[in-house]
Amino acid sequence: MNSRIKHLYVPLALAISLSSCVSPPKEETRITPIDTKTLGLSQTASPRAAEGWWKVFGDTQLNQLIDDSLANSPSLGEALIRVRGAQAQAVAAGAKLRPGFAIDADETYQRLSENYIYPPKEGGLGVAGGDMAWMGQATLGLTWDLDFWGAQANLFKQARNKVLAAELDSATARLALSGAMAQSYVDLFRAYALADLAEQNERQRETMLNITKSRVRAGLDTQLELKLAEAALPQARNSRLQAEVQRDIAIHNLAALSGRGADAYDKIGRPHITPDATLPLPSELTLDLLSRRPDILAAKARVEAATAGRAAAKAAFYPDINLKAFVGLQAVGLDKLSDSGSTIYGAGPALHLPVFDSQRLKAGYIGATAELDGAVASYNETLLKAIRDVADQLTRYDSLKRQLAQTNQFATATKAAYKLAQDRYKAGLSSQLSLLNAETQVINARRELITINTQLLITRVTLLLTFGGSFDPDTHFVLAQGGQHE
Repeated sequence: MNSRIKHLYVPLALAISLSSCVSPPKEETRITPIDTKTLGLSQTASPRAAEGWWKVFGDTQLNQLIDDSLANSPSLGEALIRVRGAQAQAVAAGAKLRPGFAIDADETYQRLSENYIYPPKEGGLGVAGGDMAWMGQATLGLTWDLDFWGAQANLFKQARNKVLAAELDSATARLALSGAMAQSYVDLFRAYALADLAEQNERQRETMLNITKSRVRAGLDTQLELKLAEAALPQARNSRLQAEVQRDIAIHNLAALSGRGADAYDKIGRPHITPDATLPLPSELTLDLLSRRPDILAAKARVEAATAGRAAAKAAFYPDINLKAFVGLQAVGLDKLSDSGSTIYGAGPALHLPVFDSQRLKAGYIGATAELDGAVASYNETLLKAIRDVADQLTRYDSLKRQLAQTNQFATATKAAYKLAQDRYKAGLSSQLSLLNAETQVINARRELITINTQLLITRVTLLLTFGGSFDPDTHFVLAQGGQHE
């Protein structure tokens, strides 16, 4: 066998013979991922929302507010910063899998040793031990970690999955932000409707007060009816003021979500949404929920990252074998550095064996195992929470539809009762108190209709979001299957 080849095998043989000196501890994982087959999810496919799903409401102001929020939100900006940081770490981890090159050069004025490679001066010629001289060297060096045990490959896989998780976190933030904006816009829609109702109620109470005053002058009503009418008016005004406060607060919230301040308050007008716009909603809990929610996929990516990190921590117990090579110039004296005879070059293997570093390595492996358990626990929790979220919204949606049917019946009955009370009061057949009670019932029914209709709309939006909204991993991300960011 060629002597040069033999030299390459010596470190490897030594590494294998000594690798048993430091062994990974028997630290097993304690938490396992939930088997999705046991979750009771249906195999049928659910409809997917299109990008910009909020446009079905037909409100250009809502579209602009969501666009502004996605462009200016601090929380979304923070998520994107985390993506950039994770990408940089992935690039750094990937660089360790490739050969590294470096150029080194130095010139040093020094005394030469009399007991080294330089002979004593003879006849006063040349440079000899004991002289002061310039020592110069310039080299191009190569190092390449052969990664026999996959440590660097697993570190790169870990970094890549962290990038994926950060990107999915950004998608989660984007989804939550668009949903929060749409829900807050519906809140403003409800606030305007309730403010209108409160203003209408105030006008009715003013009209009732004027009628009562006329009836008192005509001897048809007493001071009791007059005082009741007078007391009802400030109460109605308070209700209007409270409704206007809620409307203004909803405007403030929308401005903040869109990344704007007080300068935007006057620019946010009344919503003109189509409440019954069609949204692609699931009708049951289906298995494709697991691929629709970016937070579930992010938690899964973190499990993959922790798994790779644990594998890298295990590989750290084994010898690290590198190849090194260099070529350059070396000379004593500045005038000799560029001569052809000053050329130097060399190559060979290098070995690093962690014999006396066992405690640190074992601690790292135990920590990596704990991190994997934590990632799996987080994944399980995220998965169960997602299923609960969708189930809650399906239940709420079904209940609100039934409540709406009952409230419509209530509103129809109270409207008829109020009409009858008005006729009887005008005919002098009933008291003002009966009319006021009937009017209160009508107002309550209208308020309940507004509340349930807007709750139903918010629930539809929330159901859409809890099922992943318009997120599509196939079009947003290619990293999961081994793609990498440059």
